[in-house]
Amino acid sequence: MADIAILGYGTVGSGVAEILRKNKDAVEKKATRPVVVRHIFDARDFPDSPDKNLMTHDINDVLNDGRVSIVVEAMGGTEPAYGYALESLRRGKSVCTSNKELVAKHGAELLKTAKENGANLLFEASVGGGIPIIRSINQSLSADNIYEITGILNGTTNYILTQMQANGADFASSLKTAQEMGYAERDPSADIEGWDSCRKLAILISIATGYDTRYETLITEGIGKITERDAAYAKKINASVKLIAAAKIINGEVYAKVSPAIVKSGHPLYAVNDVYNAVYLKGDVAGDLMFYGHGAGKYPTASAVISDVADAARHLGKALPCYWSEERRETADLDILSFDRLVRIKTDEISKARAAAREIFPGAQIIEIYPDEFAVTVKNIAGPELGGKLRALTSSDGVSGVINATRAEGEL
Repeated sequence: MADIAILGYGTVGSGVAEILRKNKDAVEKKATRPVVVRHIFDARDFPDSPDKNLMTHDINDVLNDGRVSIVVEAMGGTEPAYGYALESLRRGKSVCTSNKELVAKHGAELLKTAKENGANLLFEASVGGGIPIIRSINQSLSADNIYEITGILNGTTNYILTQMQANGADFASSLKTAQEMGYAERDPSADIEGWDSCRKLAILISIATGYDTRYETLITEGIGKITERDAAYAKKINASVKLIAAAKIINGEVYAKVSPAIVKSGHPLYAVNDVYNAVYLKGDVAGDLMFYGHGAGKYPTASAVISDVADAARHLGKALPCYWSEERRETADLDILSFDRLVRIKTDEISKARAAAREIFPGAQIIEIYPDEFAVTVKNIAGPELGGKLRALTSSDGVSGVINATRAEGEL
């Protein structure tokens, strides 16, 4: 028998409890043993819940119950979730969590603690909701050296950018719509500023390389400066603007960044719209792989948590391998590398500005939509070289400034 406790009865925790009730037979078949919920810990009361008889406000009811072998952490944040997860592992209780902030910040330490105590830390739902990406990298692709990770890892920002692209809406109204639809929080800053995607990318890099990647060190840009004009230029060249979390692993060095990027129609991520997430991997054995699905939501996330519960139940008392060590490796800015770019140029005299752009970027395609600016597509240029050319451009006649230079995923 596998006795479990659920910490947190919010969206994910209540979803886990509900699925365990409704699909008990299916879960137990995959777990190879009965699965029983013994406790649900939350500071709040839920008098109308079907699980009300399992509720406790005392974490010691969970920690001190020798029957409980699996703890589902669904509280969110780092405290008190970190302390509860760490103590559970020290007592030999496996922890299954959807908490990307917890995993990104303390994953290596918690995995070490789990191994030392014959338990497991499983976190499939921490990246991509119901998309089975963690287990795929850690187990199914164990023969591969993953050398590229490119993902749309946040449904809120993807929905906003889809609205801007499809409807020509501005950022503010698209965000408001996302909030009205329940896709964005009242305070959407973690999504909008890219930190949610950043944490998830750090987790993926860590399990792909085996070294601890600190999310705080990753260069991160959100979508707050993206306008309907950026979306219009992308549409003009049969592309779209996406918030992309990307890493390239070259000769053992990791180049990574979270930022808006131009995605051409031929790229696998181009058709990933609205609240969907996707991860595109390249491995030296399996080749190109695409994982796609709902990146959040009660049932997709709870489903991924329960897959971990079943895995933990099948391996009670046995630590599963996860090759994420406490040794840290720094990352470099992805934009150092060569990419195609879309450069928006502000102009006070367009004919002179066009001439300057053609001289500095020979062969560049010029895209004109607005009277006070234009854009050029620049092929295969590294960040340092691009910086020098942009400085030359800003001092040219007719050019009043460079608005942005956006990396492209795929060829422009």
